[in-house]
Amino acid sequence: MEQYHILNRVSTPADIRGMDYPTLDALCAEIRDFLIQNVSKTGGHLASNLGVVELTIALHRVFHTPEDTLIWDVGHQCYTHKILTGRRDRFDTLRQPGGLSGFPKPAESPYDAFTVGHSSTSISAAYAASCANKMSGSDLCSVAVIGDGAFTGGLAYEALNNAGRSKNNLVIVLNHNAMSISRNVGAFARYLALIRSKPSYLRLKERVEMILDHTPFIGKGIKEWLTSSKSLLKVLLYHSTFFEELGFAYFGPVDGHNLPELEQTLRRARELHRPAFVHVETVKGKGYEYAEKNPMAYHGVGGFDIETGNPDVAPADSFSTTFGALLTHLADRDDRICGITAAMTEGTGLVHFATEHKNRFFDVGIAEQHAMTFSAGLAAKGYLPVFAVYSTFLQRAYDQILHDAAIDRLHAVLAVDRAGLVGEDGETHQGIYDVSFLTGIPGVTIFSPSTYHELEIQLRRALYDTEGVVAVRYPRGSEPETQIAGCNPAGDFSFWEGTTRLAAVSYGRIFHSLYPAARAQKEPPALFQLNRIWPLSDKLVEKLLGYERIVFFEEAVQNGSISEHLCRRLNEEGYQGHFTAFTLPNAFIRQGSVPGLLAEYRLDQDSMTTILQEELSS
Repeated sequence: MEQYHILNRVSTPADIRGMDYPTLDALCAEIRDFLIQNVSKTGGHLASNLGVVELTIALHRVFHTPEDTLIWDVGHQCYTHKILTGRRDRFDTLRQPGGLSGFPKPAESPYDAFTVGHSSTSISAAYAASCANKMSGSDLCSVAVIGDGAFTGGLAYEALNNAGRSKNNLVIVLNHNAMSISRNVGAFARYLALIRSKPSYLRLKERVEMILDHTPFIGKGIKEWLTSSKSLLKVLLYHSTFFEELGFAYFGPVDGHNLPELEQTLRRARELHRPAFVHVETVKGKGYEYAEKNPMAYHGVGGFDIETGNPDVAPADSFSTTFGALLTHLADRDDRICGITAAMTEGTGLVHFATEHKNRFFDVGIAEQHAMTFSAGLAAKGYLPVFAVYSTFLQRAYDQILHDAAIDRLHAVLAVDRAGLVGEDGETHQGIYDVSFLTGIPGVTIFSPSTYHELEIQLRRALYDTEGVVAVRYPRGSEPETQIAGCNPAGDFSFWEGTTRLAAVSYGRIFHSLYPAARAQKEPPALFQLNRIWPLSDKLVEKLLGYERIVFFEEAVQNGSISEHLCRRLNEEGYQGHFTAFTLPNAFIRQGSVPGLLAEYRLDQDSMTTILQEELSS
């Protein structure tokens, strides 16, 4: 920390409000170096944070946080915010067990106004804060900082539509860098590019306003009429934007790396005391050459070598890339197959599919609800849609799965990536709820492969042998190094003989911990690996009725889990034995390494070995 002479003097935003611009420019350079040094070790979101250093400083200088409410959309770009608000000395604990969260977290600091982790929520929350201020008689300001990627989510438009005519003290800051995780798509991305490419429109508007402001007697009246009218004259002279039509005062585009310009614009917006929209242009990865050239690779990294710029990226043989290759291969032979993603082309492994089958690939933006109904619409026309989505984001489309697809038994396949614990991103990203909410929807089928071979077979079953909505859920990362002999991935479950005193049941990746734990016993239990985890196989239930004790290990929350469903089913069949389930608790699971979290909740091999010993000795 000795090299950060200016940063070391900053403990709260108040410390930067009296600095001059040369000092602030030096501070920005120190912060970027600090971010690169730390994220290279802990991993995290780098490119997005490097892009908003000046913007974060300007926000904390213009607005009186934490009294003024500052809400970050998604929140993966909040690192500079955390550094400036008293958490610099703990930054080496970022995303570590017991350390700083990679996202805003009110329990961590009063400067974090709202818990976020998913996109497009900031405007709704900031508008609510402005309403609360108004009802309490406060003149404080509410600020939402949202990226153009998050602007592809429908929730942002719902909130804009609601907030624009409110007259509240609300400022929306659009961080426009033409990137989210994948490159931004859609008409709105093109619209923002159009605004950026024609700044003469906005300069003309400002000149008209200035002239009218200085025209005695009639100038103010003409300006107000132009602002409120929908006349041709307004279109020709005033050049209103989409945002102004919704009721916002529009400012921009403004250079997001020019502090004086940024602050001047934000102050103008703040002084209006009504809804304002500030369009800021930034460079994702600013200040680190490798991240600027390849912002997608440095969006989220597990660590990297600073000098060479080699990120510690996910292995090429991950479940995601294997799924993408399989789907591309199947689509080569079946022109009904379509690939759908919600701005996660790279993350879900669909890059090759997007190249090979452009006319059947659809990136709908960060819009999971739309993606699901879009998939249902394709299914209604006889196509085979495959919606590839992270488990944590699939829950945003619950209503569409139920209402738009399941009711009419439309055949749509959900490729549920990052199913199970994901680790360092914490509560907002753990993929541990999809089993519970999917099993509550009539007619849904769920497969859970644990190897690439199982993924291939079960994806084929999902496409060609199963009706209705079908989910194929698989974990983050690679398949287990050791393959298990005797698996039957084409069946609903695999079975290994053992003592009738105890049956051990599991599915997904943790079965590869259960198998050696079971085989290490002097009297090995019978083993069941579920492939089609829902609906439960009648044959599975029938076989399990013959065991004195059953123990089920499951990487999902307890409520609505497969083990809970199985226990109920066994009871209905008159089971008289002893049933024990080890699941994740009905709680939000904090950040930590996946192996560490599995061990904590007794779902690792060592814990399973001990549990089976105890069950066999009971």
